[in-house]
Amino acid sequence: MDHNPEAYLFDIKQACDEIAEFTHDMSYEEYSGNSMVKAAVERKFLMIGEALIRLKRENPEILKTITDHEKIIGFRNVLVHGYDIIDDATVWSAVKDSMPTLRQEVESLLTT
Repeated sequence: MDHNPEAYLFDIKQACDEIAEFTHDMSYEEYSGNSMVKAAVERKFLMIGEALIRLKRENPEILKTITDHEKIIGFRNVLVHGYDIIDDATVWSAVKDSMPTLRQEVESLLTT
């Protein structure tokens, strides 16, 4: 059964917002030293990746409009299967460099 793609997009937007809230005014050093925040951020990235996987399966035309969707899904797979090789700097880079674009694109899709 297919689900409403807007529900997946909303979940992605909400996860991005929560990651931004968790890391607001936080430096990389503060992030890397805070296991609770790291766990919360990684959990939200898992949700983002899973929502993109479902969009890929159910609405691939929407997924194609999201920049670096395959990299984001790959990042989710590393978080799930490579827990022992997760690098704080990589996650932090995703928070600061990639997530704002993702959030903006998803918000645009939700308003069209």
